[in-house]
Amino acid sequence: MSGSEGGPRRRTAGKPRHRASVRPYTKLKGPAKWTYFYLYVILDLYSRYAVGWTVQHRESGEIAKALLAQAAEQQGVTPGTLTVHADRGSSMTSKPVAFLLSDLGITRTHNRPYTSTDNPYSEAQFKTLKYRPGFPDRFPSIEEARLFCREFFGWYNQAHRHGGIGLMTPHAVHYGRAPQIHQERARVLQEAYGRTPERFVRFAPRPPDLPGAAWINKPATEEVAH
Repeated sequence: MSGSEGGPRRRTAGKPRHRASVRPYTKLKGPAKWTYFYLYVILDLYSRYAVGWTVQHRESGEIAKALLAQAAEQQGVTPGTLTVHADRGSSMTSKPVAFLLSDLGITRTHNRPYTSTDNPYSEAQFKTLKYRPGFPDRFPSIEEARLFCREFFGWYNQAHRHGGIGLMTPHAVHYGRAPQIHQERARVLQEAYGRTPERFVRFAPRPPDLPGAAWINKPATEEVAH
């Protein structure tokens, strides 16, 4: 069982190449000791939007391949425009995934060896999941785990206002609504300042900045968009 939403890909800060983070899995505790379910997630780095996820009984390159293929199709990924970053787990270094990415024209990068914190975006997303109210110590069944994740990702994409993207929701940024929302916020704050400027001691209020480019292991020289 998986969740994925279709729609046009968005440019990352004006750049034609998109970057996505694939966390092969995080373990969700099952009903008994030493039993686990495996949550796979594909996260768009720029918008923090979870474009695909699935909960399964095992780690598998075939599962990662199927999820990537589904997300690429539903997101309308154009060959040569996407870089996928993942850790060095066996599912993401498997031949099925390598062949699929090659066929789709998707570039693949990996965490540095023995550096588990190389992917802060996915780590932050999983932390949000596990600190969500109602997250259980154990899931009694895989169906319960899938139900919880379906509700979580609906909230995360549609309602969660992320500090790293200007307090926007991932959905708003991913589908290009962020500039409009930013303008509306600025208008509301300007009106509030005009009515009661004494409430704002230092300067007129302004909304958080729109998100800029997102990187994992940013290169020393960045390609500049004109």
